[in-house]
Amino acid sequence: MAGHFEPLPGGGAAVALDEVEVSILRSLTVQLLELIGPGDAAGPEGADPLARLFAEGPSEPPSDPALARLFPDAYGDPEAGQDAQQRAYAAEFRRYTENDLRDRKREDALAVVRSLDGLSVAGDAGNDVAVLRLTPEECRRWLGTLNDLRLTIGARLEITHEDDSEALLRLPDDDARKPMVMAHLWLGGLQETLVDALMG
Repeated sequence: MAGHFEPLPGGGAAVALDEVEVSILRSLTVQLLELIGPGDAAGPEGADPLARLFAEGPSEPPSDPALARLFPDAYGDPEAGQDAQQRAYAAEFRRYTENDLRDRKREDALAVVRSLDGLSVAGDAGNDVAVLRLTPEECRRWLGTLNDLRLTIGARLEITHEDDSEALLRLPDDDARKPMVMAHLWLGGLQETLVDALMG
C-alpha cells in the first residue's frame, strides 16, 4: 500500500487508492466512529441552542486505553500522580470540553467515510485505483482522523515510543498483531505525506 498524498494546485491534496486500501481505510474509520460513540440527538426543531452549549460531559478519564489516548487528561497523566487540585481542574476541564471534542472527531471521521464512499474504483483483480482529491478543509479532517486512527491502533498495540512500533514490525507474519502493525505504519505514511503536501 504505497499510496501517498501529493499537493493539488491551488490547495488541497490528492492520493491514489486501490480497492483494498479504500476498504481498509473505511473499515478502520467506521470502527473509530463506533469507539467514539454516537452523538447527541439534535433535539426537536426550535430547541434551545444554549442547552447544548452548556451540556456537561464526563468528568472522569475513559477507562478504555484507546479512548484515553483520544481524550487525554488536560493536566497530565492521572497515573503519574496528580494532587487534589490538579484532579479537580482536570475534571472540570473535561466536563466542559470532551463532548465538543467527541463531536469534532466524529464529524472528521464521517467526512472521511463520505469521501471514501464517493470514490469509484473500477476494474478487475484490484489493479485499478481511484484518485481521491481533497480540499484544504477536507485535508484538515483527514489529518485529524488519520491521527486518531494511529492513536487508537497504537493504544491497542501498547505502542508508547517509536521504538515499540519498530520492534513490533519484526513480529512473525502469523502473529495476530502483525496486520495492525502494518496498518499503523501505513497510516503514519499517509499522515506524513498529507502534512508534506499541505506544507509544500
